[in-house]
Amino acid sequence: MSKPTTRETFKRYCLRRLGAPVVEINVDDDQIDDRIDDALDFYRDYHYDGSERTFLKHQVTQTDIDNKYLSVPENIMGVINVFPIGTGLNTNNMFNIRYQITLNDVYDWSHAQIQNYASSMERIGLLQELFAGKQPIRFNRHTDKLHIDMDWSKVSVGEYIVAECYQVIDSATNNEIWGDWWLRQYGTALIKKQWGENLKKFEGMQLPGGVTFNGQTIWNEANEEIQKLEEEVQKKFSMPAMDMIG
Repeated sequence: MSKPTTRETFKRYCLRRLGAPVVEINVDDDQIDDRIDDALDFYRDYHYDGSERTFLKHQVTQTDIDNKYLSVPENIMGVINVFPIGTGLNTNNMFNIRYQITLNDVYDWSHAQIQNYASSMERIGLLQELFAGKQPIRFNRHTDKLHIDMDWSKVSVGEYIVAECYQVIDSATNNEIWGDWWLRQYGTALIKKQWGENLKKFEGMQLPGGVTFNGQTIWNEANEEIQKLEEEVQKKFSMPAMDMIG
């Protein structure tokens, strides 16, 4: 069969991997859904295909100014940068130093020395970093609030704030996520572990014909598979650790 493209086909794929319908998988549908959610959460946190870099544009309201923070969507998992705020830092402002250099010294790109322009921009950036710096930010994905430590009274209603951030891939609108090889293996292993967990409650019980439950073996095998997959994703499929995502 083709790769899973929906949550339901992903669920059926995992059960077939475990032996269904030839073997009865003693796991409730709600338990399967819980394990799939666990697999998605781990995938989004550690696999580079589970999230994507994006830019969040927000138009400031009076409520934002009063609260002194921005409310961000739930799918945002990390904010790493906020672009300079204020008209004085806007390159479209004629009083901005970058604007003046471009206007007076680089009016003709066919004759201007681009080396001087590049070095001047680097020096301006260094001075701004030393004497002005960037607005400190604080963000926690569980509160969905982006705190920007600045004087909010100088921010105008209607002004735009642009943040560089990472958002999770929505599995409801991006169906290809269900066909990811690692996610299929990990989801199957989590369901297998749940299966073993359920059967361990009846360990040693004998069925007609002399068959006995052996949930501990299934649980041990699944646990080893999970550990191997988690180590693999962190070594091969994770983004390099950043200094700060706050």
